[in-house]
Amino acid sequence: MDPISLLVGGALLAVGFVGGRFGRRRAAPPPPVTPLCGCGHTLSQHDRQTDTCYAELRRDTFDKRGRWAGVAWVPCTCRQYVGPRPIDEVFAPRLLPPAVD
Repeated sequence: MDPISLLVGGALLAVGFVGGRFGRRRAAPPPPVTPLCGCGHTLSQHDRQTDTCYAELRRDTFDKRGRWAGVAWVPCTCRQYVGPRPIDEVFAPRLLPPAVD
C-alpha cells in the first residue's frame, strides 16, 4: 500500500471519530410514568378495601333550554381499580386482617 492512501484513510477515521464524539446529541431522560386506572386516576384515589374511586370529575351543566349553566363536580363512576398493582401486593399477602370500622 502506498503511504498516501494510508494517510487519507487515517485522516478520515480521525475526522469520523472526532465528529461522532463531539457531535452527538444528549437524549433527554424520559418523563416518569404514573400508573393510572381506566378512569384516569391513580391508585391513591381508590379505596383499598372496596376498590371504588372516590375522586370527583368536572362536568358541564346545562339548563332546560340547553344553555351552559356552569360546572358541577360529580363522583367518579369507576367501580374497580384496573391499573397496575404495587409489587408488594402481588407477591406478599397482607399479614394483618383488614380494619373493621
